[in-house]
Amino acid sequence: MRHAEAEMSAASGDDYDRALTDAGRSDAALVGSFLEMTGLCFDAVLASASVRTRQTVEALGALSATPAYSRRLYNASADRLREEIAAHPDAATLLIVAHNPGVHQLAVELVTEGEALPSSLDRLAGGFPPGTAAVFEVDERGRARLERVIRPDVLAVQ
Repeated sequence: MRHAEAEMSAASGDDYDRALTDAGRSDAALVGSFLEMTGLCFDAVLASASVRTRQTVEALGALSATPAYSRRLYNASADRLREEIAAHPDAATLLIVAHNPGVHQLAVELVTEGEALPSSLDRLAGGFPPGTAAVFEVDERGRARLERVIRPDVLAVQ
């Protein structure tokens, strides 16, 4: 998941300190409600330690796992995100909340490596707006299949 919409700048001037906007809080809560409605439970929740990702995780609502925040996930590349996933082999269901472009790049790579169906790539072609989550099912061979893309702007219309 990419963190929800954040303010353009922080009072400190540090990108790391940018907070969510009111719309961002609302979007994250909407995604959290959708995840809860689908019954998705997480064995592990990993998130960047930045202010906006912490606030996104908080706004998601009750999660089945206590979040672990890491500065290593701040603006992490797709490769770094893969390292974090690999470091949690016992987590059958893992939520990562981080930043673009790493989150979007990882989603595209997983689709390409796992199935490369044009329809799946099309679902990610429009980018990865703030608050968007991609849900993957990973088979016994480690290949990922895109189950769904959850976008708060689409949920708000439904």
